[in-house]
This record gives sequence, C-alpha cells and structure tokens, in this order.
Amino acid sequence: MGMRSVAPVQRALTLGGLAVAALWFLAWMRADRPGVAVAGAAAVCLLHAVVLALEFVLMAHANRREAVPQPTLGEIVRAWAAETVTGWRVFCWHQPFASARHPDHLPDPADPARRGVLLVHGFVCNRGLWNGWMVRLRTAGVPHVAVNLEPVYSSLDAYAGLVEAAVQRLERATGQPPVVVAHSMGGLVVRRWLVDAGLSRVHHVITLGTPHHGTELARWALAINARQMRRDSRWLQALRERESEETGRRFTCFHSHCDNIVFPALTATLPGADNRHLAGVAHVQMTEHPQPLQVLWQRLDREGG
Repeated sequence: MGMRSVAPVQRALTLGGLAVAALWFLAWMRADRPGVAVAGAAAVCLLHAVVLALEFVLMAHANRREAVPQPTLGEIVRAWAAETVTGWRVFCWHQPFASARHPDHLPDPADPARRGVLLVHGFVCNRGLWNGWMVRLRTAGVPHVAVNLEPVYSSLDAYAGLVEAAVQRLERATGQPPVVVAHSMGGLVVRRWLVDAGLSRVHHVITLGTPHHGTELARWALAINARQMRRDSRWLQALRERESEETGRRFTCFHSHCDNIVFPALTATLPGADNRHLAGVAHVQMTEHPQPLQVLWQRLDREGG
C-alpha cells in the first residue's frame, strides 16, 4: 500500500507481459507448434481485455437494478472493445513511458494570459492520461498544469494540497481562477479541495466518470482511497455535509451507462450540476471523447476566459 508512483509498476507490468508473450511464442515456434505459439502469446496480451469484460458484466448487472439508462448489448460490446484499445494506449504507453513527455505550460507572468486549466487524473493513473489534452491546450496557447496524485494509495484528503499548489501556480501565471478537468477519483479530490479553498478559487469543474456518490465496484476495494469511493461511504457523506448548495452549479458531470468502473451510471452525477450522458462510452474512453473537450473550450471562451 506504500506505492509512491504508478509509472514504474506499469512499466514493469508492460515489459514483463511482453517478455512472457515473446518467450512463449519463441518456445512453441521452436517446437514447431505455431498455433500454440500464437494462441498463448495472444492470451497474455488479451488478459486486460478479460478483466475489462468482467467489469462490464458487473456494470450491466448493477445498472439493471436501478433506474438508469440501459445500454444495448451492442453498445456494451463496442464500449468493451474501445476500452481495451484505450487501456493499452494509456496503461502501456502514456502513463508508464510518456507521463513526462508534455510539461506543464505556464506563460511569463508579465505577458497577457488566458484562463488556465488544471488536469486531475484518477485512481492508479498519472498525468500521462492527459497527453492528448496537453497537446491540444499547448497548441491553442492555453496555460495548463497536470498533477500527479501521489502516493498512489493515500487518503483522498491528502491530495487536496497537491491541487492547491497547482491552482496557485495557475493563479500566479494568469491572475484568474482556472477551469478544472478531472477524471474519475480526481473529481472527488477536487471537491475535497473546494470545501477548504472556496468556490471562488475555481471558474468551473468538468468531471468525467467521477464516482460522486461512490461506485459498486469499490465494495471489494482494499486501498484507503478506493474504500472512500464505496457507495455512500462515510467519507462521501462527510464531504456532502461540508459542501454548499452552490457547489453543483459549478460542475459539468459526464456519466455513461457503459462506464465499467463507476456504476450504476447516475452515481457519476451531482445535484444542481450540468449532468451530461455519454451513451456507449467506457470509463477511460471518456478522456478521448470530443464532448468534454468541447465543453472546456466553451468555458474558456466564456466571459473572455
């Protein structure tokens, strides 16, 4: 439970998996068993897809028990396939090998500045999740900071200071409160920061698949921050008691009936927020969907931001 950074672990898993697949393939090719060689190597590479399939089964079962939009079988299968590919890209490349590829972008304080953007990742992720976003933001000249929530398995309360430090950097560079974009657990970290910092410190918050009311998947969790994301956990109840009625109106919350991590689907919504449903979109796949980015551009353009 003392993992400091997720990147070395994901590098080891990726390289280890490739090594096992390669050794299996070469060993059975030498034995003149090409079918066994290909099947075994493929099985190693597709292990992630099997785990995802189990998540989708649990998701479908949980959604059927509650009054949420029901996905079709076709939507579930397509979301599973897309999440498999997205997972390989994020967990086997961007996060383990390219998380520092795109540095934060802050203008000289003496220059006229646009409103900044803070990017906050979720559970067992790092800033590499946002590589595509950071390329687009830098190309558009938008100041931005992407945090690493570390250590990986800390209490959600412990991450609020990291958000505060990042917001202060953006405020110094732009003179304006930022727009915050948060995926999954990151949205809860932002809410926790806001109860201390105050709503005036943020222009708007966009959450993607955040378990605002917890998730059924967390009932089997062991890590402290994952346990805090159980449905209506004591931590979530205490957070809601400290929030004002105005909080939800600062949020746009994207949720999906094909979210394989945060389910049932409506647990990713907030009262009073602009809650938007992404039909047929899986959990990590939300970060690559165009709608959240469109909302960000709209918020940055609003009021000259």
